[in-house]
Amino acid sequence: MTEQPTLPPSAENDKLDFKIVLPIFAIVFVDLLGLTIIIPVLPYYATAFGANALMIGALSAAYPLMQFIGGPLLGGLSDRFGRKPVLIVSQIGTLAGFIVMGFASSLWLLFLARLIDGLSGGNIATAQAALTDVTTPRNRAQGLGLIGAAFGLGFIIGPVISAITLSLSGNDYRIPAFVAAGFSLLAITLTALIFRETLPADKRHAQAAAMTQNPFSRMLQAARHPMVGILFVVIFMQQVVFGSFQSMFAPFTLNRLGLNSVGNAAAFTFVGVIIVIVQGRLIGPLSRRFGERRLIYTGLGLLAIGLVVMALIPRQPAPWYDREALIEELNSARSIGAASEGVTQTEPAAIELPDESSSGWLGIVWLLATLIPIAAGSSILQPSASSLITKRVDRREVGSILGVNAAFLSAANTIGPLLGGAAFSLIGPPAPFLVGGILMALLLWLALRRVRPGPEENLQQAAA
Repeated sequence: MTEQPTLPPSAENDKLDFKIVLPIFAIVFVDLLGLTIIIPVLPYYATAFGANALMIGALSAAYPLMQFIGGPLLGGLSDRFGRKPVLIVSQIGTLAGFIVMGFASSLWLLFLARLIDGLSGGNIATAQAALTDVTTPRNRAQGLGLIGAAFGLGFIIGPVISAITLSLSGNDYRIPAFVAAGFSLLAITLTALIFRETLPADKRHAQAAAMTQNPFSRMLQAARHPMVGILFVVIFMQQVVFGSFQSMFAPFTLNRLGLNSVGNAAAFTFVGVIIVIVQGRLIGPLSRRFGERRLIYTGLGLLAIGLVVMALIPRQPAPWYDREALIEELNSARSIGAASEGVTQTEPAAIELPDESSSGWLGIVWLLATLIPIAAGSSILQPSASSLITKRVDRREVGSILGVNAAFLSAANTIGPLLGGAAFSLIGPPAPFLVGGILMALLLWLALRRVRPGPEENLQQAAA
């Protein structure tokens, strides 16, 4: 039987030690800035080399696919050799990926850049393991929530940096990649200088047998874990739905509201603000008051409501909508790489744009209202589920378990966009969101039945 983690009452401190936690947060935030700078540019960069929608989807899936392979391995290595060396190695891979992207002269080099970055992408799982090392069960959700807050800040600041960089460079898509590489180099420097190893040598656990298993075997083994198996199922299914939501968000708002890239960037900034508020300020007090199990229920419920309501957004473009200008913007992304690569210019992806005659504010207000429960639900669910997993496994397994958790997320992020695209194309634009909301409601029903109270709740009550 797996040894359950226990802590003496004196260790149950409600407050995080920010002297230890803030360097981890700073490293993750700087690391994520590189990623969030690239996200708005990558589809246009691929289009410049003649990629169609299917190839852009495949490019988006390349990174999580390689994370799926490399995540568990890096998690096990961090348990065996410590967090710091694995974090630095994964950051070097990210730096190499951005440099290759900056020098890319063809579509296959963009794929190579994303494959390199994904295979070495153990940054977040390793940072989660480090936070677990320096937190207690009582404040772990708050600590892990800081990573979510770093994501939120990244999605606020990264797209702004990307837009400024493109404006100053005349829409040269290579420059944001080099700027992202600069932030990656800064993250490596911060890790080397300010990160203190959180897993002492005498507490490291050899994971040689586990590391020889392929990701599918480790995921299957984790799903059968008597204490946390159902949590992995919840995380996986939720992320499939959320991956579908993220990938289909721009086509959906294009079809329903006529939003261009600036409008969608503003929407992502709005989501980032919600994530920062929930995971940076609210998740700690909420987890201590209600416990992670109840927050998981809440997160699933908010996602179900938000996605279903989003599917019902009326087709009313924003008041500033200009159909001809939007078509010109969509076509302009193809002009940069076409001449050098001999690419024939074609019309943009076949997404039906709304008519200008019915413009108004209802659609925009509806969208912003639905993004609140969607962003809040996801912000509550992810750190709560991760925290609960770490409380229900042997402390020596935490790095490996979080690596497997990263593999589940990567697999879901690979599958979700493909399923969302199929639903969007075959059924209709609202389908990914309506189906996702129904699945979240079913997942909530399953969680209510299967995610039951565990030993960590007894510890929490005893410490209260």
